[in-house]
Amino acid sequence: MVSALENGVKGGRWYSLMDKVYAPATLEAAWEKVWANAGAAGVDRQSVERFKTNEDLYLAELGAALRTGTYRAQPVRRVDIPKGDGRTRPLGIPTVKDRIVQTAVKLVLEPIFEATFRPASYGFRPGRGCRDALLEVAQLIADGHTFVVDADFASYFDTIPHERLMQRVEARISDGRVLDLLRDWLNQDILKDAERWTPTQGTPQGAVISPLLANIYLHPLDELMAARGYRMVRYADDFVVLCKSREEAAAALAEIRAWVTENGLRLHPDKTHVGDCRIPGGFEFLGYRFEAGRRWVRKKSLTRLKDRIRERTRRTRGESLERIVASINPVLRGWFAYFKHAHPYTFDLIDKLVRRRLRAILRKQEKRPGFGRCRADHQRWPNTFFAQAGLFALHTAWLAARHSR
Repeated sequence: MVSALENGVKGGRWYSLMDKVYAPATLEAAWEKVWANAGAAGVDRQSVERFKTNEDLYLAELGAALRTGTYRAQPVRRVDIPKGDGRTRPLGIPTVKDRIVQTAVKLVLEPIFEATFRPASYGFRPGRGCRDALLEVAQLIADGHTFVVDADFASYFDTIPHERLMQRVEARISDGRVLDLLRDWLNQDILKDAERWTPTQGTPQGAVISPLLANIYLHPLDELMAARGYRMVRYADDFVVLCKSREEAAAALAEIRAWVTENGLRLHPDKTHVGDCRIPGGFEFLGYRFEAGRRWVRKKSLTRLKDRIRERTRRTRGESLERIVASINPVLRGWFAYFKHAHPYTFDLIDKLVRRRLRAILRKQEKRPGFGRCRADHQRWPNTFFAQAGLFALHTAWLAARHSR
């Protein structure tokens, strides 16, 4: 396959792929990925732990079912995941066996489509991620692309037209058995409590194969923007187009609106606009807000961090300071690793919140009244006290990173 990707295949289409999907090495590699990602059980209630107890037998059975054409996908279990704004988003949970087969198909198909995907696409691609997309955005702004088309699809994953999506897959893939698998997954029944229905559009969120299919469907948009000379940065269904004038940005948005309508999708009317990142308001992208020449943490991202800190620093938590600090530090370190390029004001704000809540816990443990906001508490437990206790300080980490750079 690697050789064929370099030299091309006849007609640009792949005719025999199913044997690569059910090859033992492919299924074993797919199972390793599913095991590493863990996740909940599907409608059959088989967990990854239970599958692992007899993995050789189960993988052999899967391989035989795929080889003989008797494999059938099971319905997807639907659950609602809470969002930071109080709403929920639907998540589909396929069975462990279905996740393994989807991963095996992805391992086979991904290199074929990766060979043609545009550099502007960063989401759910090997060797690419959010940091790369943000770096590209920062560089474009530094180069004078300060007018931005900030676009947002309305329920993208749930509205992808099945037939048009399959046409784009079929442009590269001619193996009927692989195509049948993809169609079966797009049409898998969904179970939620006592309800059961068959989707008529969209790719199931939570399915292993969905991100690849979503990128395949938006690939023509990437090509259109590149052909017109626009600088687009896309991460899955989240994208911005950076331009050097408001007129250029308006023209780009008109092209995008026409393409979206023609391809059966919708843009969110309240979240799609042309802006100037040099003035207040700016635009948001991948957790950051680019505004007035600076990069800030988006309000929702900051709220989620504060909520996680509050969960771990309840005043009634009857544990030692060392254990509480040990539970907070991984959250703070992971958050800083992603948001370290934000304005340092945010780091000082979070550091103060953490120390204030820790002082309140210590005050409660000493059975003293109040919430620990008085000057005496700052004198009793100064910032250096928490540093000696091993607390990770965001502002200190920012200073160290700045000095290193």
